[in-house]
Amino acid sequence: MNWQAIKAIYFFEMNRTRRTILQSIISPVISTSLYFVVFGAAIGARIESVEGISYAAFIVPGLIMLSLLTQSVTNAAFGIYFPKFTGTIYEILSAPVSPWEVVLGYVGAAASKSLIIGLIILATANLFVPLEIAHPLWMMTFLVLTCISFALLGFIIGIWADNFEKLQLVPLLIITPMVFLGGSFYSISMLPPAWQTVTLFNPVVYLISGFRWSFFGLADVHVGWSVLAIAVFLVACMVAIHKIFSSGYQLKP
Repeated sequence: MNWQAIKAIYFFEMNRTRRTILQSIISPVISTSLYFVVFGAAIGARIESVEGISYAAFIVPGLIMLSLLTQSVTNAAFGIYFPKFTGTIYEILSAPVSPWEVVLGYVGAAASKSLIIGLIILATANLFVPLEIAHPLWMMTFLVLTCISFALLGFIIGIWADNFEKLQLVPLLIITPMVFLGGSFYSISMLPPAWQTVTLFNPVVYLISGFRWSFFGLADVHVGWSVLAIAVFLVACMVAIHKIFSSGYQLKP
């Protein structure tokens, strides 16, 4: 394993975040805080509690997951797309660096950025509402696995995309709606029975449910299904990346 190459890619990407900290860190934190003010204060004033949890506290895991998923995908997609756009990707591919070392560098940096954002949002939420995390170890496990899984998805999107419009297509038109419809601001038990069944086909439901369970010990689906869902998604992304490098899809001229 060429750790020096991994470190070079990783720190290059992290330094790019430092140079654009307003866009990379501060902007998503402010956006999520505004969500919290609108949904927590305005709507929360009309909804006393959900399953015994104050509404302001109930939406915190969903808000963190909303930011985590979109930022993980976006950071990884842009990270690998720019070397393709500028042509420097061919220098990386011709260097004595294996495909998985390239993936570790780019995905590790994207996941680290998203994890930092998630922890900052968690700390910011504590300023608005007192939070007690029932299972802190599981909370960190879900945070890390979600960051890695969706950073892998973003890496795939960055390779697939051949223009800037496609980079934004999946986060804006697929990921964000799935999070909003995945129980981030409500419990799926509040839906009619037919819609509860339909919602279970949304994979984001399992991520948000497991993450919320780590906070309050409450879940819309069993936590075991949440762990299985994120594990399957992680493996599926790794298999897809292996296929991409094996075939040279969108990498070889």
